[in-house]
Amino acid sequence: MASLTDYKPLRLMAGDEEDLGVLSAVLQDAVAKLGDFAFIPSERRFAFVTNRFCWECAAERKHGPFARVRAGVHFDDVKAAQFQNLKTDAKDAVVELLAARFEPGEDGTGAIILDFAGGGAVRLEVESVNAWLSDLSEPWRTRARPEHEG
Repeated sequence: MASLTDYKPLRLMAGDEEDLGVLSAVLQDAVAKLGDFAFIPSERRFAFVTNRFCWECAAERKHGPFARVRAGVHFDDVKAAQFQNLKTDAKDAVVELLAARFEPGEDGTGAIILDFAGGGAVRLEVESVNAWLSDLSEPWRTRARPEHEG
């Protein structure tokens, strides 16, 4: 069973739909402020920083301590970004990421959808799956473990 002392910073890359599924699992229940999301059209990049729950540190434990860590995430080869049911002018609003998924298009293109609790989403029109995650801080303790129904 992994513990906080066993923590190793994650550096992940997703190059296809299967890899994106792994990235999605690692980012499940990450929380971020809407002001920490940015689409940079000139770089064809969508990026954000988040406080991700360290599922790899929680292992099979039902009780804490658990941990969160600051992580940077970016998607490259992004042609467009659309926020859906999210108030982008509310920069301090906190959102909880539920999943990242890929909707294939033609010739490897498609859309990466970031689904958030409460029904919000970010849709990224991409030429390909090209995503990166890097932990940026040491983990800190948290008592709460995210709970899911079903």
